[in-house]
Amino acid sequence: MINESRAIKISKFLSYHLRHRPDKIGLELAPGGWVSVDELLAASKKHSFDIERDELDEVVASNDKKRFSFNSTGSLIRANQGHSLEVDLQLEEAVPPKVLYHGTGQGAVESIMQMGLSKMSRHHVHLSVNMATAIKVGKRHGRPVVFAVNAAAMHQAGHKFYCSTNGVWLVDHVPSKYLQIT
Repeated sequence: MINESRAIKISKFLSYHLRHRPDKIGLELAPGGWVSVDELLAASKKHSFDIERDELDEVVASNDKKRFSFNSTGSLIRANQGHSLEVDLQLEEAVPPKVLYHGTGQGAVESIMQMGLSKMSRHHVHLSVNMATAIKVGKRHGRPVVFAVNAAAMHQAGHKFYCSTNGVWLVDHVPSKYLQIT
C-alpha cells in the first residue's frame, strides 16, 4: 500500500500526461484516449518518475474521483475526461438525470449568468449528479457556488449529454436559461 503523498504525486503525473501533455514523455494517445500501460511505465521511468505496476493499479482503483481507467485486459490506461488536447473518448450519448450540478467559485457567477457554462480549455462542461461533489469542485475556485442545471429541459431541446466512465456528465455548453443558483 502506497502512502497518500505518493498516490497524489502519481495521480498528478497521470493527469498531466494522460489529459494534457502525453508528448512530454513520448506518448501518443490512441482512439479513446488509451495508452499502453507498459509504454506509460517505461516512459515514466525514462523521465525520472518511476511508477511500479502495483502503484499504478492502486492509484487507478483508489482515486476518489475515478479519474483513470484500464481497459478490460488491464493493458491500456486512460484519463476518463478533462482533456485539454483533442481526443475522441468514444463516449456514447446518454439521457441525463432531470437535474445535474456544477460547482464554481463566486467570482465566476456573473459571467456564467450572462453566458452560461462554457467548456473553456476542456472538451466539455463537467456536471455532477449531486451537490456535494459540485461543492467540492467549487471550493477549488474560492468560495463555492453551485448551479442546478435543468438537464431534462436541455436534453429535450436537443443538447447532447455523455456520461464518462467515472460518472461525470459532459455537455458542450449550458445556456444560462437552464441554470439556477442553489
